[in-house]
Amino acid sequence: MFGSLKSIILAVFLTVTIGTSAQVTVSIYGNVTDNLGVPIGGASVFLEGTELGAQTDFDGYYEIRGVAPGSYNLIASYLGYGSQTQFNIIVRSKGTPNYDFLLEESAEQLDEVVLSNANVISRPKETPLSTQTLSAVEIATYPGSNNDVVQVAQTLPGVSPSIGGFRNDLIIRGGAPNETVYYLDGMEIPNINHFATQGSAGGPVGLINVSFIDNVTLSTSAFNARYDNPLSGVLQFQQRNGNNRNFAGNFRLSASEAALTLEGPLFKKEGEVSKTTFLASVRRSYLQFLFQAIGLPIRPDYWDYQFKLNHELDDYNTLTFLGLGSIDDFSVNPPDEFDEEQQAQVDQVPFIQQRTNTMGVTWRNRFKNSNGFMLSTLSNNTLSNDFTRYSDPINETGVIFGNDARESETKLRYELTQFFDGWKLSAGLNLQHSDYSNTTSDVRNNLVFNTEIDFIKYGLFANVTQSFLEDKLDVSVGFRMDDDTFTANDNLLSTFSPRMSASYEFAPDWRLNGSVGRYFKIPPYTILGFRNNANELINQDVDYTLSDHVVLGLQHYFTPSSSISLEGFYKRYEDYPVSVRDGVSLANKGGGFEVLGSEPIETVGKGRSYGAELQFQQKLSNNFYGIFAYTWFYSEFTGFDTSNYIPSVWDSRHLVSFVGGYKFNRNWELSSRYRFAGRTPFVPANLDATLANYPEVILDYQRLGEEKLDIFSALDVRLDKKWNFEKFALNLFVEAQNILGQNNPSPPEYGLNRDASGTIAQPRSLVTIAQGEGSVIPGIGVVIDF
Repeated sequence: MFGSLKSIILAVFLTVTIGTSAQVTVSIYGNVTDNLGVPIGGASVFLEGTELGAQTDFDGYYEIRGVAPGSYNLIASYLGYGSQTQFNIIVRSKGTPNYDFLLEESAEQLDEVVLSNANVISRPKETPLSTQTLSAVEIATYPGSNNDVVQVAQTLPGVSPSIGGFRNDLIIRGGAPNETVYYLDGMEIPNINHFATQGSAGGPVGLINVSFIDNVTLSTSAFNARYDNPLSGVLQFQQRNGNNRNFAGNFRLSASEAALTLEGPLFKKEGEVSKTTFLASVRRSYLQFLFQAIGLPIRPDYWDYQFKLNHELDDYNTLTFLGLGSIDDFSVNPPDEFDEEQQAQVDQVPFIQQRTNTMGVTWRNRFKNSNGFMLSTLSNNTLSNDFTRYSDPINETGVIFGNDARESETKLRYELTQFFDGWKLSAGLNLQHSDYSNTTSDVRNNLVFNTEIDFIKYGLFANVTQSFLEDKLDVSVGFRMDDDTFTANDNLLSTFSPRMSASYEFAPDWRLNGSVGRYFKIPPYTILGFRNNANELINQDVDYTLSDHVVLGLQHYFTPSSSISLEGFYKRYEDYPVSVRDGVSLANKGGGFEVLGSEPIETVGKGRSYGAELQFQQKLSNNFYGIFAYTWFYSEFTGFDTSNYIPSVWDSRHLVSFVGGYKFNRNWELSSRYRFAGRTPFVPANLDATLANYPEVILDYQRLGEEKLDIFSALDVRLDKKWNFEKFALNLFVEAQNILGQNNPSPPEYGLNRDASGTIAQPRSLVTIAQGEGSVIPGIGVVIDF
């Protein structure tokens, strides 16, 4: 099998290397609008460092002809508006997306093109700090990410790697994995990972297809008032529209999956740009076949789909239809020959059958008087999660824990944005119907219950933004309130959450940024719907979790493409869920294959996370781009004793991340990623309880903090080569993960003592499983655009 694959890859490589073709040139397309979406005719768009450019027509569209494939910075400008740069765009012979611009009007120098401050790495005025945006090109070439958008986000400043480094948990500035919310084109998506941890958010593989992405923005504080439920982060995925001129697509083959993406115009008339476009993809994993071929016992099997349909009704109204879903099946198969590590995996890993589905439609209406717009989104998302642990996983008998759950949310979101003499006012509301059902069997805790709950959740927000002192001072003030018809203690007034941010340019290219805000999160459905053996909803009196943020930062721009920032932050938590069984904050759970929150809890815990963060960013300049960040922080939470703060399982104290690349001639590119985390506390196993309940591993939360994992350190390197032919474009990449061969730190693992044939030794006892040495993981991938 592998010999044939190597032969095919070698043949393709030799063909494209030895073969010759004439130089191909193509056109770049896109449009330029203002921040309301009004087309800007006569705007200039040009490729930095070349003489190639164009002006937009009356409808804001441009075409730059005769462009040789390669990497460029693309700049748009117009009289009275700040110019905008799209860094590191990739031009291919086939598959080059449209590059659209949104220019903001400047209050100064209305008789000339404003270049001084608008061309820098910018952040929204509402979130002037703790925000990082990555383009589609930066995401697609991240080493070690396997084209996984969520793994890319893990490298951003302030984000800790998951334990062992193999999951997509977003652990931001010491907060728990379920403290982040996710939005796709403004539509909330609760589950963005395959094999997601119910009640939390992480999983080993992301759902989002990188071919859809225009950019990704992670906010680690100063959250806009439009978002409900974030405590530590908001991750926004902005998708591009499909090609409005021609049918196109790409086929992507990576280390774990194959993906096919198609796009193009619908109802297109000859010689016109279509008002309707589509993007659609399907992905299929083949890890299960690879693991079977090399003798590993686990079988992760998944499919996913994604689509976007965009239709411009007229100059003022646009409809967008979105869809995203997955089919996941995680099982095990016994090894042919006994191996203690593989046998422990077979004994302990759960069987997971999971289905996710999100559908929605957004209507965007731009007002004809050009003073604002409104967004209305109606969506539904569903998670079905069948999670089972067996005492005999080989024969799938003897259920020791079973969780057959279904979560469904139907959401209506409305947002109004208006502009008045330099003032920006945003206001809106959200209405949500939640439906949750679950059948649980928990042998260890002698618990069996069926639950069904449904309720309405609602909220409203408002925010106002204005610039003062000749645009040197930006101020944004807002609030939101949330409530529901299920929980007993909270109301709109008790969840009133004000927030304010400001940014002041006190010297040329120097800004002082600050924000303060209060944020609330409703506990997950696994907590709300939990019942005891008397069929009582004993967690119905929970409170919303509260978090107050204070952030102060200093930012300096060296050039329009490079900046450095230093931020200090403090997060304070109240009413955090605490496990009645374990006496520990649920902030210490949710980072593994489990069901988080299906137990008695009380919302009495407190927490705090504080520290400082240094970041340097260089957008593409002189063929180099990169981000370096160092974060120093403390993360501590209490149990029932609210005076006793204990370091959390995310309290690594030190985080270092670097990702960057260099573009050589002839479309070669070398990129690398480095991640470091300090020693992190973990929860030791209770060996007596584990032996009595094996294959369940029982953790002793009373000993949290007694032991720490070794440091996490991983360096990944990737080499890309691109070829451009008349009919297709080809990108071949090879990469090496963990090139330094470092061991991934993880807690000790235990299994039953067995003899050489795999028979359990009597009397039963536990043995520590020897963990393998760190090794370099090679990978190869191919992307064909047509």
